Amino acid sequence: MIEIPEKVDLLDTHKRIKPFIHNTPVLSSKLINEIIGANIFFKCENFQKMGAFKMRGATNAIMQLSEAQKQKGVVTHSSGNFAQALALAAQSLGVKSFIVMPTTAPQVKKNAVIGYGGTIIECEPTLEARENTAKAVEQKEGATFIHPSNDINVILGQGTACIELLDEKPDLDVIFTPVGGGGLIGGTALSAHYFADNCKVIGGEPFEADDAYRSLQSGVIESNTSTNTIADGLKTQLGDQNFPIIQQYVEKIIRVEEKEIVDAMRLIWERLKIIAEPSSAVALAALVKEKDTYQNKNIGIIISGGNVDLSSLPFTNLQISEHGS
Repeated sequence: MIEIPEKVDLLDTHKRIKPFIHNTPVLSSKLINEIIGANIFFKCENFQKMGAFKMRGATNAIMQLSEAQKQKGVVTHSSGNFAQALALAAQSLGVKSFIVMPTTAPQVKKNAVIGYGGTIIECEPTLEARENTAKAVEQKEGATFIHPSNDINVILGQGTACIELLDEKPDLDVIFTPVGGGGLIGGTALSAHYFADNCKVIGGEPFEADDAYRSLQSGVIESNTSTNTIADGLKTQLGDQNFPIIQQYVEKIIRVEEKEIVDAMRLIWERLKIIAEPSSAVALAALVKEKDTYQNKNIGIIISGGNVDLSSLPFTNLQISEHGS
């Protein structure tokens, strides 16, 4: 059983990483409030450096390494946001980064990692290949492996978004986050426990990748046999570092259909006038699904990121040629 971090751990983490992150804005929409029948405050981590909350955890994890470890660099495996986060955080701190990415990862994400100074090592698109390749880099380079979500220092970093949200909106009744690997919801649940008065944390998860929902039901970490969801950032599973925190401090997880995710994403784009990725919309979709339960409540939603492939948006069938149409 892991030792649950203390309040001081979160405070120290926030103080440590503040110079390297943005305190992202909190937005609201009168129309969305009317649709839900509640007061909703969106913590917009799509405005975070590299476009997602993961910059927080990556920065904290690197800063907690010894000088000897920093000299050797860091390594992770990721096809998306954590790849970019670790590369940028490492560059900001003057540390080398080695990023194992599947050959199928979008070129735009590979380009971003290279732009942030990361060294990409490609592998076959299976978890086994990713893990084995990362281990090989560890052995060859002496780099320290940092897991995208199942690492206490990463979890503490992710929890700082909730600290900032509660600083600005201290009277929240509920906070919704998406659930993928469990780092964001784990960190959020810790922060809500220590910095709020009786504020519940609820996760949103696609039916197509509902391992966290099933894990809370069974009491053991479950896996997905398939992950056919538009919310590509939520295809990872919980780990032994964040699952005990989630079990203790997360109220429940609400599962949503693919259409509900797309509808929520469209609502964010249209009403908040911001770019949010499908994974972010899962949290709002969960609230919309059970809105009758949360009438007249003060609700926080963490918009986890805004890294979207603009060439394949889910809510438009309009194909625009390179030179317009």
